[in-house]
Amino acid sequence: MTRLVLIRHGEAQTYLEKIVAGEDNCKGLSPLGRRQAEALRDRFKAHDELGEVDALYASTVPRAIETAAILAPALGHLEVRIERDLREYDAGEAHGLTWEELEQRYPVPEHRDPHWVRAPGGESWLAFGERVGAALEQIITAHQGKTVVIACHGGVIEHAFQVWGLPSVDGLHMQIDNTGITEFLWTDAWPWHQPAPPSWRLIRVNDAAHLLGVV
Repeated sequence: MTRLVLIRHGEAQTYLEKIVAGEDNCKGLSPLGRRQAEALRDRFKAHDELGEVDALYASTVPRAIETAAILAPALGHLEVRIERDLREYDAGEAHGLTWEELEQRYPVPEHRDPHWVRAPGGESWLAFGERVGAALEQIITAHQGKTVVIACHGGVIEHAFQVWGLPSVDGLHMQIDNTGITEFLWTDAWPWHQPAPPSWRLIRVNDAAHLLGVV
């Protein structure tokens, strides 16, 4: 069984500043973001719910790297492996703008298609998904039969659903909290103990119970 555990980063400092932040201008976690990651680390330590973890990955964005580094002591002090293609949607020239400036300079059209690029140098939603899908497949191939933890981003987690056969639904928005856990399992085991073709199974979505009381 291959187990893939996707964790959204803790709250980002640039979120508080309302700035569009990519890998070059991200300022890491806010104080609350660090407390969120620490709460998840302590949960993993206390309950060992992941068992033996084979690898710990993060994107190249500081908020994801910092989240992974905080979690590492609870995951056998694994080295954080950096994978650039796990980064959030690339907003191109919009990085560094405030959210208000983004809306003024690059407004969202009423009708969008997957090929639409919001700002020069950015990527489309389709290209973003292709990048994420290729990165996840590469990681899965390298760690077959193992448990892998990835500190990443909301957009990456959204695309994981589409990569494994859950299409995007118009009007349905996915709640992915900071440090929320989403887990997939590749297995041929079924609850009624009958053999079945191997497939991905969704184990949990946005499990953020550790955030209770974290302020």
